[in-house]
Amino acid sequence: MPSSHTVKDALIDFQQKFRNRYQLEHQSLPVIEHDSDWPSPCEMQEVMDGAEVGWQPVECEPQLDFGNIESAVELELHPDLKAYYGSFYSANLPARTEEGGLELLFAWSSGDFERLQENLLGHIWMKRKLRQPVTLFFAVTDMEDINLTLNNETGEIWAEKVGKKPHRKLANTMAEFLKMLEPIV
Repeated sequence: MPSSHTVKDALIDFQQKFRNRYQLEHQSLPVIEHDSDWPSPCEMQEVMDGAEVGWQPVECEPQLDFGNIESAVELELHPDLKAYYGSFYSANLPARTEEGGLELLFAWSSGDFERLQENLLGHIWMKRKLRQPVTLFFAVTDMEDINLTLNNETGEIWAEKVGKKPHRKLANTMAEFLKMLEPIV
């Protein structure tokens, strides 16, 4: 099983490519609309609601903890998923593969991390109710109702239509998948 450190390294590499490409095209940090209901350590300046604010991914020290989900569903989450969601606060990052566009999902703040955990719990319960293998989403695609998921047992990355079994394997590991991506700015 690949170590979670490899996932973090792949995330750092992708984030750096994204920032470099954004800086080259826009001569600034990436920007996002500020929402005072959802402040984030990623925001790099003070602004008023509705105004755009420069942001960048911020490392979570210590790594965010999934113990409450694991206890609630009596299931150990795959270390690659914990490294993916637990290592950085970030806005979602657009990317593309040979097969099309996607958006990598991240927690924007501690409050958003709580919301993310609730959504992951709901997804796990849905998969169990449907008697399907437990997968965990981490990206949405340009194709309607197709998410990218990690198989919790194997760590493989799959394309999956909402409510259905995964239908197309994309990579053996999260780190391998992240290394295939090109950022969109």
